[in-house]
Amino acid sequence: MVARQLLGHWLVHESPEGVTAGRIVEAEAYLGPNDPASHAYRRTPRSRPMWGPPGYAYVYFTYGNHYCINVVTESEGVAGAVLIRALEPVAGLPLMRRRRGVEREELLCSGPGRLTQAMGITGAHNGVDLCAPPLYIARGGLLPGEQVASSGRIGVVRAAGWPWRFFVAGNPHVSRGPKEAVR
Repeated sequence: MVARQLLGHWLVHESPEGVTAGRIVEAEAYLGPNDPASHAYRRTPRSRPMWGPPGYAYVYFTYGNHYCINVVTESEGVAGAVLIRALEPVAGLPLMRRRRGVEREELLCSGPGRLTQAMGITGAHNGVDLCAPPLYIARGGLLPGEQVASSGRIGVVRAAGWPWRFFVAGNPHVSRGPKEAVR
């Protein structure tokens, strides 16, 4: 599953304000019309990017106060995306702190709304190619000794128990919810 495979890779944003980057430490899969928690459960203008080619961003505004970034993962015409839920900040921390208004590193990118704010990601990034600057995913990987855990998804009612949330076990930058595998 792509959500699991994204762990350890870097999300990088080269903005006019400066470069910010973080290792993906938590991601959650949403698989289109067969997934009642997915925005693509019903095809709408908002979910249109989820039906596009893989490797592009699906960015949406939620709860009236923050953006979330997803990576489109399926073949064009087949909806599916992975929500990037948390990053471990690795570059541009002073800029992230200024954007977020917090000092604690663990609070910079530990949640989908926090990470978009820290990274300067907005609705203007919806539909951008994540394979090239200015907003892109760079190759990385899990560090020696890191283990992947999974749990049900967070913040959804339908299909919440589906174990499609993957995260680096014990990483302090993982968002709320179970920090270890659900057994």
